[in-house]
Amino acid sequence: MTTRRDAMRFAVAGVAAMPAALAPTARASAHADEANAANAANAANAANAANAACRADTPQWAGGIEGQRKADLGNGLYLNPVIAGDYPDPSVLKDGDDYYMTHSSFEASPGLLIWHSRDLVNWSPVGPALHKPLGTVFAPDLVKHGDRYFIYIPFMRAPWSTGLASFANIHVIHAPSIDGPWSDPIDLGIGGLIDPGHVVGEDGHRYLFLSAGKRVRLSADGLRTDGPVDTVYEGWRYPDDWITEAYALEGPKLFRRGAYFYLVSAVGGTGGPATGHMIVASRSRSIHGPWEHCPHNPIQRTRSDTEMWWSRGHATCVEGTDGRWYMMYHGFENGYRSLGRQTLLEPIAWTVDGWFKATGGDLSRPLPKPAGRALAHGFARSDDFAKASLGTRWNLHGSAPAEAGRVSVSHGALTLVGKGTGPQDSAPLVQQVGDRAYDVSVALELVGAATGGLLLFFNDRLFLGMGIDGQTMITYRGGKPSYWVEPAPPSRQLFLRIVNAHQIVTFYYSMDGATWTRHGVRNEVSGYHANTMDDLLSLRPALFATGDGSVRFRRFFYKALA
Repeated sequence: MTTRRDAMRFAVAGVAAMPAALAPTARASAHADEANAANAANAANAANAANAACRADTPQWAGGIEGQRKADLGNGLYLNPVIAGDYPDPSVLKDGDDYYMTHSSFEASPGLLIWHSRDLVNWSPVGPALHKPLGTVFAPDLVKHGDRYFIYIPFMRAPWSTGLASFANIHVIHAPSIDGPWSDPIDLGIGGLIDPGHVVGEDGHRYLFLSAGKRVRLSADGLRTDGPVDTVYEGWRYPDDWITEAYALEGPKLFRRGAYFYLVSAVGGTGGPATGHMIVASRSRSIHGPWEHCPHNPIQRTRSDTEMWWSRGHATCVEGTDGRWYMMYHGFENGYRSLGRQTLLEPIAWTVDGWFKATGGDLSRPLPKPAGRALAHGFARSDDFAKASLGTRWNLHGSAPAEAGRVSVSHGALTLVGKGTGPQDSAPLVQQVGDRAYDVSVALELVGAATGGLLLFFNDRLFLGMGIDGQTMITYRGGKPSYWVEPAPPSRQLFLRIVNAHQIVTFYYSMDGATWTRHGVRNEVSGYHANTMDDLLSLRPALFATGDGSVRFRRFFYKALA
């Protein structure tokens, strides 16, 4: 052994790492190991009994489509998250008795999936608003002005971007209906700032508040600026000894209630320590200030890493249909940061002096459900590829708009044209998941000189899964091909399956989709998250195709596990 990798190769290549379809000698050896472990198993039973008591306190969600987590418990209560999975930076629009919401969509193409609700808890997808992303989409603002809908969007320059003047660029799209059609992005000429928040002042003018306390006036139609970008707000400062990521004044969301404009912001940094991100508020009688900080700041903050929800921030305040008020914001789930920042709903109460306080308490416990009619929540993650579902179920990751033609659906199959040399530069097809444990599988067929497979994909630097090229199976771990040579049969058609059981990931493959062989190496993925990679994404199922050919996928199956 000449390298550390050689040492690892020998260390993990024993019986415990062999496929489930073991040779007879290996099977006998495994049985001997089981006998030797009997005493240890007996000792573990006592620990399991103790763990059962802990599991009694585990939050219990309702089962939705495919067993997915569902917040509405059906008894007048709900349990966060209201939208499970990586749906951060929620922007919520109240439009009569209807609510619409969208989120940061980052590298997704199409992007900006719009959701619809009548009760703030059950959300149904409307469809994507952004078919031609110009870059990485950070926190948007969804608003209605007059009879028209607008989404103000920060585009961050991506490797595939063209024509963006700054590293951050504010654009706007608009539509006559929430269903569209949405315009192409219009450049507002605002560079170097993110997180637009739209408001109409007492003077009747439209404004965008921005990160770092900036503001710019808009034209009457909201499609261009009408003045310079000025600094108009100094955010509330927390004590210097608080453990945060960075000050990072961002996410301004504004609304008017009574005699005051309220400015709700996030500080403390959206990643980093669990106690970092927080929600703060200020108010003013005029959109031009002066701004008075809330004496109850921070309105919400994770105070201990023993809490269920970490790094809580970026709130939109919204009035319920019965006059009660709520905050919609995001947070990481303790132990499941790999799921990204999920959408949380918390009630707020107004004080006699015109401020508001968070009243949800321990968000690991059910809360009274807001009033309003419940819509069907969520959608099926499984796909028979009878029709295209780009922008709702699937998105291309890190893909220029011109590449949408790589995906076609016909006769119960999705064909993905190859790109790049591996998952890292393949712009794979991904979809979000929000369950702590799940089982995904797909049938694939290689067409031409292609390599394809099934992944759990975080970004181009971090992923794991299996690919085939017709001769061998390539195993991916830690964002690169592994040394491990899996003895899968050489084939141009194969079923692939990945089970993520509470951060323990197991691969399987099959020739017929019925009899599965377990891959020889398991993985632990709790570290596949934003703090590891300095990238605000999540670990998601993905289909990829590389090379000069294409890959035909059929029968994508998703099931949430207990």
